[in-house]
Amino acid sequence: MSKLLVTGAAGFIGANFIHYWHNANPDDTLVALDSLTYAGNRNNLQGALGAPWFTFIEGSITDQALVETLLHDHAIDTLVHFAAESHVDRSITGPDAFIETNIVGTHTLLKAAKNCWLQSDATRNNHFHHVSTDEVYGTLLATDPAFSETTPYAPNSPYAASKAASDHLVRAYHHTFGLRVTTSNCSNNYGPFQFPEKLLPLCMLNILGGKALPIYGDGSQIRDWLFVDDHNRGIERVIKAGRVGETYNIGGHNEWRNLDVVTLLCELFDARFAADPTLAMRFPDSPCAVGQSAKSLITFVTDRPGHDTRYAIDASKISDELGFVPAETFDSGLAKTVDWYLHNEEWWKAILDGSYRQ
Repeated sequence: MSKLLVTGAAGFIGANFIHYWHNANPDDTLVALDSLTYAGNRNNLQGALGAPWFTFIEGSITDQALVETLLHDHAIDTLVHFAAESHVDRSITGPDAFIETNIVGTHTLLKAAKNCWLQSDATRNNHFHHVSTDEVYGTLLATDPAFSETTPYAPNSPYAASKAASDHLVRAYHHTFGLRVTTSNCSNNYGPFQFPEKLLPLCMLNILGGKALPIYGDGSQIRDWLFVDDHNRGIERVIKAGRVGETYNIGGHNEWRNLDVVTLLCELFDARFAADPTLAMRFPDSPCAVGQSAKSLITFVTDRPGHDTRYAIDASKISDELGFVPAETFDSGLAKTVDWYLHNEEWWKAILDGSYRQ
């Protein structure tokens, strides 16, 4: 039986990880740490809150004393670090929060783990897993090979630079102090509980509300899309079987242009409304409610500064070493995501009206 401390556990990927890990490892206990900033939402943890296997702590990863108390009092053997500021646009307008959370916060966790885990031989098998992003590698041309674990770092946004710095700190604590670590760099995640500032949930809610679907530039930017529970399955494989000190890229083998992603999403909503007349009554502002295509909402807007052209993950290392391949296709994962948002209107309406913060 393992005892995990999960940072950023009330956020999008962290909350999905909590649910996934418990379902896959029901004998383990989970301690969640989250400072409940704008993207942290207790409602993401319904079903876990109050359960005997789960403890939720509201607090910051920059509070070293708190982290050390949690590691000690709960006899934590595995720390899974999701907590991060992650929205590129916000990092352009306000980079300070990204430096504080992603760099200082990660360093604080590493210091706490070093203090608690490296004081005696009895605790040297503890494990620090760091969750990072493909954006640390920079951008690719259409003909470039996909990012591998040996691709040089070339971050182009304050967000990516802060994550690159955190990756280097994790590596340094392994090589300098002997802390048992692994790192995973993932491609674009999507799925339930994603905060509606990101492309897919933003467009889904705008379709339902009859609002514009903003596409940066000409929409030709390419991303590799990964269903969130495929990501969590990959993390599980790394934690359980990955080599200490190694980095593993987790990707979806699923490159799409942004414009094509939004077009596919529109087609899915067109089909859902055509098949279910009650959706027109629930969402009368959507063009789909009157038989028009959601594609009519697509609007091209000025591109953001320094927008990377293409991300793509070479996930052969995790496939060859750990036997991991995504379970979801983009069609199946996106259909699950659309249906989740259609069936969880109360969840996202609480975000739109701000009541989730109360």
